[in-house]
Amino acid sequence: MRLKSRFLFFLIQIVIFCFTSSLLLVSCDKKRVFDEYKSVGKSWNKDSIVSFDLPKIDTSKPYDLFLNLRSNNDYSFNNIFLIVSLEQPDKKIKVDTLEYQMANPDGTLLGEGFTDVKESKLYYKERMKFKSGNYKIHIKQAVRKTGKISGVDKLDGITDVGFRIEKLD
Repeated sequence: MRLKSRFLFFLIQIVIFCFTSSLLLVSCDKKRVFDEYKSVGKSWNKDSIVSFDLPKIDTSKPYDLFLNLRSNNDYSFNNIFLIVSLEQPDKKIKVDTLEYQMANPDGTLLGEGFTDVKESKLYYKERMKFKSGNYKIHIKQAVRKTGKISGVDKLDGITDVGFRIEKLD
């Protein structure tokens, strides 16, 4: 009976610890204004565009914008090329072709994470001020093999694509 009560006490402590830890993790993200991910499945098709409708944002303050990628060991490239379109309220579209390093020279993936899934938080725009109105973001992969003109049809190893907006301190 004594062993059972110790086990129950231990179990309650674990539940309290997990609950407290999750509250701290959520409350510590005070910079977050928008943070959303969309799954692309096991591979990201070259014709697949990941889009986000951004919320109304305070136009008096600047923000940092990030592209977030979740990758796993199936990602076989050192870098990634992305085409990012920012659709503004005046219907003007700003298009950027961006390159980010995704792996170390030895092939190990960059990013945060304890398992084979890594999260990469990639700067898109710094200190951006928004105008009043609706914004949309469109993200497309544009990876090509060396010496090839056509892009990689199915980019393995990228599982989720995200977009994040943060307040500045």
